[in-house]
Order: sequence, then C-alpha cells, then structure tokens
Amino acid sequence: MTLQVPIFAGLNQSSPRMRGATPGKPFDNEEHIFSALDRDVFDSANPAPYVEGIARGLTENLVRQISADKGEPEWMLAHRLESFRIFQEKSLPTWGPDLSRLDFDNIIYYAKHGAEETDNWEEVPEEIRRVYDRLGIPEAERRMLAGVGAQYESEIIYHRLKEQWKKQGVIFLDMDNAVQQYPDLVRQYFMQCVPHTDHKFAALHGAVWSGGTFLCVPAGVEVQDPLQAYFRMNAKNMGQFEHTLIVVEEGAKVHYIEGCSAPKYGSQGLHAGLVEIFVKPGAFVRYSSVENWSRDTYNLNTKRAIVERDGTMEWVGGNMGSGTTMLYPCSMLVGEGARCDHMAIAFANEGQWQDTGAKVFHMAPHTSSKVVSKSISKGGGHSVYRGTLKIAPHAHDCIANVECDALLLDERSRTDTIPDIQVRNNDVTFAHEARVGKLSQEALFYLESRGIAEEEAKAMIVNGFIEPIVRLLPLEYAVEMNRLIELEMEGSVG
Repeated sequence: MTLQVPIFAGLNQSSPRMRGATPGKPFDNEEHIFSALDRDVFDSANPAPYVEGIARGLTENLVRQISADKGEPEWMLAHRLESFRIFQEKSLPTWGPDLSRLDFDNIIYYAKHGAEETDNWEEVPEEIRRVYDRLGIPEAERRMLAGVGAQYESEIIYHRLKEQWKKQGVIFLDMDNAVQQYPDLVRQYFMQCVPHTDHKFAALHGAVWSGGTFLCVPAGVEVQDPLQAYFRMNAKNMGQFEHTLIVVEEGAKVHYIEGCSAPKYGSQGLHAGLVEIFVKPGAFVRYSSVENWSRDTYNLNTKRAIVERDGTMEWVGGNMGSGTTMLYPCSMLVGEGARCDHMAIAFANEGQWQDTGAKVFHMAPHTSSKVVSKSISKGGGHSVYRGTLKIAPHAHDCIANVECDALLLDERSRTDTIPDIQVRNNDVTFAHEARVGKLSQEALFYLESRGIAEEEAKAMIVNGFIEPIVRLLPLEYAVEMNRLIELEMEGSVG
C-alpha cells in the first residue's frame, strides 16, 4: 500500500493551534535557533569529573543517601525504601523489546554536578549554560515561555516562572523544592496516579527519583504561554529519573512542554522518568514532549493522567533518538464528559526499537477519546504501535477513535500495530483504523521533475505525513521537530 500524504503541508502562522490557550508568539520570520540544530548539539558531552569515583548500581544505602541529601521528610524516605523493595521483586516485562541486556549494575543512578539552582541564566556554570544556549532554551524562554526549568543530570540547575503567573497563584517549582515547601500538597498526589507497584520501572523511579517539575494551576487561571522543562543527561552510563507532577484545578488551562536529550557514548544510559497529571473538572491540559535521547539510552518512561468531569487532556509527542523506547501515555477518563486526544510521532532508524502507543480507559459515561499515531521506519528500524482501549460496562454513550499510520522507507524496516480493545457495553461509537505503506512514487516523481533532489523530496513527503501532529506544537518547537526529522532522514536515499 502507498500512503498518499500532502506534499507541501507545512507550518505557517495560520496553522491551527492549541484550543483554549494562546500559543507561542512566532518570530517575524521562521528562522530560529532551532533550525540551526545539528546532531553534534545533542551528541556532544561536557567533561564529567563529578562522577569520578561514584559507585554504580543500586543499593539501599544509595536510596537513603538520595533522601538524606535532599533533606526529605520521613514519609518520602519510607516511600523510597518500599519502592526499592518492590523493584527488587518485580521482573522485567516479557513483551515488547528485549531488555535483557540492560545492565542495572552499570548505571549511575544519582549524580550532582555541584551547581546551585538559580533563576538567572548568567549564574549557571558556563559549560552547562553553553549546552542550553545551543539547544535554544534561554532564547525560547525570552520569546514565548511563561516559565522554564532546566535539569542537568540528577538536579535542577535553573528554574523560573514569570511574575505575572506567580501573582495569579501558579506554583511552578522543581520537585525537590516542592517537597520542602508544599509537603502536604505533594504527598496528596505523589505517585497516586502511577503507584510504585505498577511495574518494575515505576518502582525503580519511586526509589531513586530526583528533580523534575511540580506545577499547580489554581482554579480558573488560564496560563496563556507554555511552560517548559528540559532534561539533559551528560555523563557516561548516566540514569535520569525526573518526576513531573501537574495539578490543574477546576476550569484552569495550561500547556506544558518537556524536552530531553543525552550525548552518545557507545554504552548504556537509562531514562525512567514519570509524569502524573491531574485534570480537575472543566480543566484543560496539553502536555507536549520532544524526546531525543541518544542511541545509547533505554527510554522507559511512564506517563498518566486522571481526567475528571468535562476535563480535557491532550498529549502531543515525538519519540526518536533512543535505541529502545517503551512509552504509552495513558488517560483515565473518570468523570462524565471527560475527553482526551493522543497525537504521537515515532521515528525508528537503524538499530532502534520504538515501542510506543497510547492507553485510554473510559470509566464514565459520555466520555470521548481520539488517538492518532504516526510512525516512520528507516534503515532497518522497528516501530510498534501498542495501544490499549477499555470502555467500562457503565460507560455508556462513549466515542472512541484510533488511527495508526505507518510509513516504511525501505525493505529492511519493520512496523507492527498491536491494539488491545475491550468494549464492555453496546452503547458506544468506536472506530479503529491502521494503515501501512511506502512513499508515494507518484509524489516523488512529481517533486523530482521540478528539480528537487530525491533525498530532499523524501524529506518533504515525510514532513507532510507528520504535519497534522507537528502543527499542534508552538511554532518554535514545530521547527525543532521538523529539524530533528531532517537529521534522521539524512542519507535515506538507497
């Protein structure tokens, strides 16, 4: 089958944007620091003398050390120790990509660079600031963000929220500070959406989590510009376990963006972050992420949202870079009238297994969901859509739609669609569609007949294929996503 996709679909200032919130303000032209990104920006590492002599592997003493270093309350230490016990008991998943070569004993679970957290970029150590400058984070903050957090290894090194949102009661902190400043609020929600008993990597996260974001938006407040956190691993064999906890109260609206990357070393790194989102009645949340870990990294992330009455949860994601990914954002529609959209792109290149998808649980009447997943496989890469959709017996009058499109760029690559659909009542409207195909030879011929080189023509068609999802990002991040796809497409001819 040949997928017919728009050839010239592109981003412009009239592209549809986030419903219910104001997107980032575009530049006078679309030239931006993101368009200058190249592979070296992501793959280059700074010296890491701070990890010299650090013991590798996970022990109870390390768990206690992390908690002591952060001055945590007793309940958090108890949670860490219980999570560590569960981690030791749980087995690796036996489905999906092979994780048997992941060497837990060779991972650095906690490393501090030594930089103090600040709200002034000029106070960030120069060698770290240079990394974020090249990634365009300070520039993006100045142009279009309501607030920014930046994590380097295990700790936040920069965090700032614009004053106008502080005055409206928005709380935007790193998780370590949130535990100290709002212990009761954090305890109320921490790992309640994703319990540490869920699976082995949730338990691992509960034991060694460090850094991350705590975001609470008061009732009725609409944060008009996005907030962002960027997570960077730098040292060889590093593990990163940031915790993102978002609570959006009744009638509030917010758009939160996460980005992440790690250099290439030729030996294993591990990312097992965790995202918990609580969408209160009538609230709106969009969570966007651009995950671009190196081929060395196992990206074993867990993301879940609980959506109450008339709430809306939107997931927009791009997954590329990591050698092995297992990521299935989940929406639990627990309130009548709740809805969710899952929009995702996965790119599997040589040596990559992108095992991604979505989970939706309709647990109340009159709920609705839409899942659109697009994958691209190249150079022998393996893309998998693994989805779960469950509609409870009492969840009548629900609407659910799942659409999976896969694009194969050569004969060596592979794609699979593995849906798990359980509908427990008859009063629902449900549709599932899956398509797989190759590039349109007619479109290639048309572009090449206009003097466009084959490789560039392929990239244009791929950009048209992913455009319905990329267009949901603010302009600056859409440029970044397109540039990352271009980097993956280099050398695609033949």
